[in-house]
Amino acid sequence: MDKIVVNYVARERRFARFKNNRVEKLFIDQPKHRSSVGNIYMGTVAKVMPGLNAAFVEIGEEESGFLHRDKLASYIQSNEEKLVKDKRSISSYVHQGEKLLVQIEKDATGTKGPRLSGLIEFSGDSLIYMPNGRYVAVSKKIEDSAAREKCRQFGYRLKEENEGLIFRTSSQKKQEAELIEELEKLRMEYRDILRTAEALKKPGKVFEVDSFIVEILEEIKDLKEGEVVVDDLNLKNLLQQSSSLPIHLHTGKENIFAAYKIEAEIDKALKRIVWLENGAYLIFDEAEALTVIDVNTGKYIGKQDRSDTVLKTNKWAAEEAARQIRLRDIGGMILIDFIDMKEESDRKHILAKMEAALKEDDRRTNLVGFTPLGILQLTRKKTKPAISESLTERCTVCEGTGRVLSGETIAFRLERELWEHRGQDHEAVLVETTPEVAGVFSGENEIHKKRIEDSIGLEVIFTFKDTCKPFYEIRQFGNAEELKKKQAREK
Repeated sequence: MDKIVVNYVARERRFARFKNNRVEKLFIDQPKHRSSVGNIYMGTVAKVMPGLNAAFVEIGEEESGFLHRDKLASYIQSNEEKLVKDKRSISSYVHQGEKLLVQIEKDATGTKGPRLSGLIEFSGDSLIYMPNGRYVAVSKKIEDSAAREKCRQFGYRLKEENEGLIFRTSSQKKQEAELIEELEKLRMEYRDILRTAEALKKPGKVFEVDSFIVEILEEIKDLKEGEVVVDDLNLKNLLQQSSSLPIHLHTGKENIFAAYKIEAEIDKALKRIVWLENGAYLIFDEAEALTVIDVNTGKYIGKQDRSDTVLKTNKWAAEEAARQIRLRDIGGMILIDFIDMKEESDRKHILAKMEAALKEDDRRTNLVGFTPLGILQLTRKKTKPAISESLTERCTVCEGTGRVLSGETIAFRLERELWEHRGQDHEAVLVETTPEVAGVFSGENEIHKKRIEDSIGLEVIFTFKDTCKPFYEIRQFGNAEELKKKQAREK
């Protein structure tokens, strides 16, 4: 049975969705990484970039937002033909210092600020209202063409000229009077925000979305049958008002995620290597804009020929890769290096398998296909940081590279630097370093240390510091006896 488990009682709010008793989606909301998607700001255009057809907009946050010409209300509202508009620079639609009402459609990630839209959206249960949208759209999940056209025609009668409407799937269950009432409510929200924005004297937030509650409600709407388990009574009461599904309260002392064995899935989603049940494994290497997934047979050798082993491994890998992409919430470009398949039919089989697995994803994905080198390319819409970015931070030892300079490399650097001080009017030099670096520098029976001392005319005196990262620091030049006393005091 499908299930949603919500951990709400702590500051880090989380939920997991189960399908066939297996975790298929994780959502983690930390205060410092809380999504701003949907928040509305009164911004000021800081810089117009005609070369990018975009502008940078100050919104009162640390990073300025990026706003493309095609997301400007003034561009959409222009009555010129699209071909004419597309030839015009962004400077025709906005100028530096101009105040704009903007909405975040993608969170800031890495060094990039948030991506903005001037086409503000207000979401209701059945409608999405756009004060400056100028078009009507219908959810693709409404498959009946006659029903879609009926919604579209009703929308054009309902909206004013400059407004836009999107009919959600749930609109099919509503009467026209209910939809009109919902639209009026959304219009009132817009007017309230306009009044708040007009009162601001500098860029700032005028509307904030509780993205966590929004995500849960959207997930529950998508759950046709099953149950929801929460650990907070107020949240239980709130969800019961919006859903006919059974909402259960977890009252046990054990953390709800631990009780449902979800913590182990989070740990797995942070590991670089993910093992498959058959002994094969996947390796995940995540960068800011690109993720590479490498497939390996590992311990699996199969019972038939090599091509059968490769195909079976790649099929398991395709399913697990798609699942891990959802769990880790990986966005941007994704490359999957499957084990090389000689037959084109095998590639088509894996492509179909991957396509079927990605249909479970509520995030927009684009399966590009295999490159001539046999690497599968796909893209996935990124609206917030991946789980690895939210739950981990850059290592202070390796600075995020995953590797540090070896003790040998550091020892040779010390040797080169000391050579630059040869012939100086000092007796000795005091060097702070790690035992590993000192050992490489000195060599067996200090043979290298003695050779270097004779060559540079300095006695090298070490003081040690245990750290995870090999290093050295030249502390002081001077009298050998005084530096040895200092060495003794620091031991």
